[in-house]
Amino acid sequence: MRKTVEIKFKPDGKAYVFDCGAFVLEVGDTVIVETEQGFGMGVVCSLPATANMERIKTPLKKVHRKAVEKDFAQLEENRSLEAKGFDFCQEQISALNLEMNLFSVECTFDSRKLTFFYTADGRVDFRELVKRLVKEFRIKIEMRQVGIRNQAKITGGIGRCGREICCASFLQKFDPISIRMAKNQGLSLNPTKISGLCGRLMCCLAYEEASYNKLKKGMPETGRRVNTTVGEGKVVEINPVGGRIVLQKNDGTRVDVALADILPPAEKPAGEPTKESNGQAAEE
Repeated sequence: MRKTVEIKFKPDGKAYVFDCGAFVLEVGDTVIVETEQGFGMGVVCSLPATANMERIKTPLKKVHRKAVEKDFAQLEENRSLEAKGFDFCQEQISALNLEMNLFSVECTFDSRKLTFFYTADGRVDFRELVKRLVKEFRIKIEMRQVGIRNQAKITGGIGRCGREICCASFLQKFDPISIRMAKNQGLSLNPTKISGLCGRLMCCLAYEEASYNKLKKGMPETGRRVNTTVGEGKVVEINPVGGRIVLQKNDGTRVDVALADILPPAEKPAGEPTKESNGQAAEE
C-alpha cells in the first residue's frame, strides 16, 4: 500500500505530495526528493498517510532519501552562489541601463540553474544580460518577471499589524481584493491606511468579508428612515459587529439604537385609500 507525505521547499511555500516509499518520516525531517527540475531539498510537513489514488491525477514523484551532511553543505554553496549571482546581475543591469528591479535569485539544489526574479513596468530586452550571466556562471539562466504582490511574498516583511506579512507566512494564493471590502467593513478609504507593503490593498481585508456580509443581513441601510422605540429617524451609521445603528432624529439629535429596538413598519388600516387609489379617483 502506497503512502504519501506533504513536503514544502519554502517555509511559506505550497505543500506538494510525494510518494514516501519505504521511508519512515516524521514532521520536520529534511529530505531529498525528485522534482521536474531535478533533485530538490524539502521539509516534511505532514505524517505519512495512505495514498488516495482516486484524488491523485498525476504520477507522484518519490522521496529519494533523507538529507545528510553533504546535502546541507551543498545548500550553503547554493546560497553563496545566489548571493554572487545577485551582485553580478545588479552590476550588469546598471551597466546596460535596464529598467528592471532585481530582488531575488534562486539556485536549484544541483546548482544547474539560476533563476532571477525581477519586477518591471513593461517588457525588458534582457538578451544581452542573459549572455553575460551565462558567460560568468556557465549554467542555465532563467529571468522571471513577477508582480509586485509576488515580490512582497518572496522578500517578506513586517505589516502594519506588527506581524510578518500574511503572504510570506501562510497564504498559499492571492484572493481578489476590492475597495468595496474596506467600505463594507467601515474602514478608512485612505489608500495609505488599507494598503500593504506591496502598495496593493491588504489581503486581510478579505478575512472578515463573509462575516460582515452575514451580520449585515436584516440591518437597515444607511439613509433609510426607520421607526424605533425612541422615535423615528434616518439611519446615518451601522455597527454590524455590535448589532446597533446610529439614528438621526427629526430634531437633528443622534441616538445609538439596538436592532431589537427597531419597530416593524406600521401597517395601513383596512379600507384606508392608498396614493394610487387617490390618484385614480382624481382622474375619474
